[in-house]
Amino acid sequence: MTPALEQRTYTRDEYLELEVASEGRHEYVNGEIRLMTGGTPDHNELAINLAALLKSALRGKPYRIFGADQRLWIPDSNLYTYPDVVVVEKPLQLQPGRTDTVTNPCFIAEVLSKSTQDYDHGEKFSAYRTVESFREYLLIDQYKIHVEHYVKTAAHQWLLSEYDDPATILSLPVFEAQIQIMDLYENIDIDA
Repeated sequence: MTPALEQRTYTRDEYLELEVASEGRHEYVNGEIRLMTGGTPDHNELAINLAALLKSALRGKPYRIFGADQRLWIPDSNLYTYPDVVVVEKPLQLQPGRTDTVTNPCFIAEVLSKSTQDYDHGEKFSAYRTVESFREYLLIDQYKIHVEHYVKTAAHQWLLSEYDDPATILSLPVFEAQIQIMDLYENIDIDA
């Protein structure tokens, strides 16, 4: 069990020292350390489904795919976080002096929960957009079939497409890959 953290401002080095020794995962937001709660079975299944679909679609291409245990550093926002799924283009770029923290995501996906959906749409997406290599963002609703897909079209411009039809094929232009929405929601029990 992770001990309760004292309410104070932490340096990045203090956070990293605590995080490496911690049993749980925590975000670091401008000196504040926030415990990341566990997900539901559907949340985890959706993230695994997406990672598996991406792994298959990107086989032989110059990308690496990571799940929720991979820490991401966003220096312009002073944020360490753990996206549900993150894809980085090879070569892998790590935070200087670290072997466990990536810095070059091109694609990030978050599975929405009631407690994090506003953060994932707002402050977190704003932080992600400060990363130069970041070009594609997927938000997946775990309570109904609904996917929000953001693609960077130019500096400070993002195109939003939304999908509710399980028969839809989602094109991911960063990779020139496609996934079917029904495959993403495989084993997820959605009430009609």
